[in-house]
Amino acid sequence: MDYFRNIGLIGRLGSKSVIDTLKHMIRFLGDRGLNCILDERIAEMMPGHGQQTSTQKMMGEICDLVIVVGGDGSLLGAARSLAQYHVPVLGVNRGNLGFLTDIAPQEIEEKVAEVLEGKYTVDSRFLLDVIVKRDGVPIGEATALNDCVLHPGKAARMIEFELYIEGQFVYTQKSDGLIISTPTGSTAYSLSGGGPIMHPKLDALVLVPMFPHTLSSRPIVVNGNSELKLVISPNNSAYPTVSCDGQKDISCAPGDTITVHKKPHKLKLLHPLNYDFYSTCREKLGWGTKLGG
Repeated sequence: MDYFRNIGLIGRLGSKSVIDTLKHMIRFLGDRGLNCILDERIAEMMPGHGQQTSTQKMMGEICDLVIVVGGDGSLLGAARSLAQYHVPVLGVNRGNLGFLTDIAPQEIEEKVAEVLEGKYTVDSRFLLDVIVKRDGVPIGEATALNDCVLHPGKAARMIEFELYIEGQFVYTQKSDGLIISTPTGSTAYSLSGGGPIMHPKLDALVLVPMFPHTLSSRPIVVNGNSELKLVISPNNSAYPTVSCDGQKDISCAPGDTITVHKKPHKLKLLHPLNYDFYSTCREKLGWGTKLGG
């Protein structure tokens, strides 16, 4: 059991319900004698809050626990900032699906109190480091918890690229791009692209082609420690983009190489004791719903 004294609070911007939940959290944590530290961006939306503020990265150094209020997108952004500091993260859902932020607003006091009392499970989620090189020189770097996606950008054009796994040539493909997903991201964009659902504890990556110009191209599941390299063909007229978690974009050019490998630091994600991945899938994805029901 960890001892949580300094609690960081991060919230999705532009949402009244998130602001209301954060105010509730501040009162609840304050009544328990705990110190709240607000993300400086959300703090600007809460005049007169009276709390200490901090950047998300600084929270990793000064907080014992960070609570993210919002949707999965909010937690993805926090994860990229906080993973290297090993600070545990807890999600309160104020979004849509909520695969990562699994505490419902009406359960806040009950479930957060349980976590503060040491009644929780710990889930380690690995992230990806993505590096784009041009003529061997890095031109962009990013991190992803869900996925790294090569896509045409604004223009709907096919991309030709080569895929290498652990230095071994796999194929040359013409398609709308490729999704490289972690198990965490397998219920996100990869799922929409026809990829498999992977249990979060799997040490694996799934590569999902996007509308490939062939009938034989299918998703591939590989070891999570594999180093992947994409080489954008010099023959391309399009200038594609690499997106990480749909939040960080790197512009590429024909001839660029994209290297993807596991990040050495993992996200420490906390869940209430009743957390069940398969139950979450049943609820969020509608498993078992009768036809016409």
